[in-house]
Amino acid sequence: MGLFKKNIFGQYLFIKKWIIRILGVFSHQRYQGFNDLQIEGSEILRQLPETNVLFISNHQTYFADVVAMFHVFNASLSGRDDSIKNVGYLWNPKLNLYYVAAKETMKAGLLPKIFAYAGSISIERTWRSSGKNVNRQVKMSDISNIKKALDDGWVITFPQGTTTPFKPIRKGTAHIIKHYQPIVVPIVIDGFRRAFDKKGIRIKKKNILQSMEIKAPLEIDYDNESIEQIVEKIEYAIEQHPSFLKVIPQEELLENERLNKKRDW
Repeated sequence: MGLFKKNIFGQYLFIKKWIIRILGVFSHQRYQGFNDLQIEGSEILRQLPETNVLFISNHQTYFADVVAMFHVFNASLSGRDDSIKNVGYLWNPKLNLYYVAAKETMKAGLLPKIFAYAGSISIERTWRSSGKNVNRQVKMSDISNIKKALDDGWVITFPQGTTTPFKPIRKGTAHIIKHYQPIVVPIVIDGFRRAFDKKGIRIKKKNILQSMEIKAPLEIDYDNESIEQIVEKIEYAIEQHPSFLKVIPQEELLENERLNKKRDW
């Protein structure tokens, strides 16, 4: 890899690689030390093509979720099964791995800007801005950037657009799926909200069992399924359909409500 080689967004791959290595080393104990990350289905990652893969997941913190995914994805591609032991897998990380995030979040301070260089596709939210509800048009450049990232590699997105559980799926994700026809891989996470603060930077509590389940790709009839049908399929796949509320302990729901009094992205 040349020292001055850039990716599709004009970022130097040499710098991106070192950011992922350094952040990975510093964050490793958050999932394999202070807390324990239980992984299921990581072998699925090795069966996926190099490009046009969209990961959909529920969302619990701003950054801890996606950092954990960077760990799990790279560990699996290095041959590890459901394990992130020995952080050496980050020496040669997957550089065409991207994640969708709110532009205002990724510009809020030095650390988010560093995180953004590691692979953020920063978009302007159409429903929320500066803590207030808004209603604005989707920027076509944002959609174009997601398409560019899919053409180049893998993209992680959180289709609820918020860390608050059981909020509606944003239809924009379903439109992207129907229009660009990527392989869609669901991921279900848990425990991150209890372990970290809302931003996912400060450790709030230790000895928390975190979990990440990577599911088999969804079967989608891109030509015949409606946007509403795809939305519902996403809800069930990432276990955020209202029917799942029945199996969540009441005390956990109350805790989630307390932690999310202010709506986030």
